[in-house]
Amino acid sequence: MTRGLVRYQSSGDFHFLTFSCYHRKPYLSSAAARARFERCLERTRILYDFVVMAYVVMPEHVHLLVTEPACDTLARAMQSLKISVSRLSSERPFWQARYYDFNVMTDRKRIEKLRYIHRNPVKRGLVEKPEEWAWSSFRYYQTRESGRVTLETWWVPPQG
Repeated sequence: MTRGLVRYQSSGDFHFLTFSCYHRKPYLSSAAARARFERCLERTRILYDFVVMAYVVMPEHVHLLVTEPACDTLARAMQSLKISVSRLSSERPFWQARYYDFNVMTDRKRIEKLRYIHRNPVKRGLVEKPEEWAWSSFRYYQTRESGRVTLETWWVPPQG
């Protein structure tokens, strides 16, 4: 057990998750590596039956906004995701151990995390606008364009 690590799972909350490549190395810097992560995320989403509200794949880390899985724990689903990406990659080790998990309990906090996720590539100087980064859920929110990961947006208030 890791000291000081407290997770509030089985709460029915949304979860903002962050996990990094080993020593924050840019193992996800290529388009192929980011697409591979997206395929693994989609397979894990289906297998563990959870909802992905938002995500972004950065060169050395990932942010997710997800629900808890219907058929197992969030920890088990994230372990499965990380293992599946690792097995398809040549880098060893691929991931840092563990992940950051923040329970998102209010609409205001959900929208804050959604914006943070989508603005991350802009803040890092990878693109000028969020829609230019192909490895995130932003375009789905903007145009409902489908991507490699099936998203649910039933909780987002209509724009207008």
